[in-house]
Amino acid sequence: MQHAYDTVAADYAARLPDTRAETPLDLAMVDAFAEAVVGAAGGDGLVLDAGCGTGRMSRHLAGRGLRTVGLDLSHGMVTMARRAQPGTSYVVGALGALPYADASFAGVLLWYSTIHTPPDEQSALLSEAARVLRPGGHLLVGFQAGTGVRDVAPAYRALGHEVVLERHLASPDEMGTRLADAGLVEVARLVRRAVGSERDDQAALLARRPD
Repeated sequence: MQHAYDTVAADYAARLPDTRAETPLDLAMVDAFAEAVVGAAGGDGLVLDAGCGTGRMSRHLAGRGLRTVGLDLSHGMVTMARRAQPGTSYVVGALGALPYADASFAGVLLWYSTIHTPPDEQSALLSEAARVLRPGGHLLVGFQAGTGVRDVAPAYRALGHEVVLERHLASPDEMGTRLADAGLVEVARLVRRAVGSERDDQAALLARRPD
């Protein structure tokens, strides 16, 4: 996965510079997350964009008044993020071993950043995200809804990149169970049908760490 995103980083940044891939419903969930973070957990609006890619969602959250820190496994993607938003901290790191102390953040965003992890390993990622979340803080996870595995490589092969990359689908109920197992309480969920060129339905779950 790291090699794949290092390879495609420049094309990814050029084709997805902002939130144009999201529908108004998707962004409504992101904005609800932002409002929840601003109104709780210490009030400083510090959010970890975990699996930030090129930083497009970090920039969106900054526009909503949040202070963002971005982390991604791909050096190439982090380089693109730093270039686009030099005033924000972007670091290279793994979702399964976040380089932050317990209860560091008022919010954690996992926007389509768990999808390349096999289902039996996703609970560990959510537990790690919950660890760095303050009591009263919120987590938002976005993902493709359904079952099975999709081969993502053909989309990048069309751009001239030979990579190996798969994504794993999950049902909203499965993701809700993983959040609960991580000690989080689900607040809201969105499930919407695929539109345009999307192959699968999309989902987003908002959860809160109890006080």
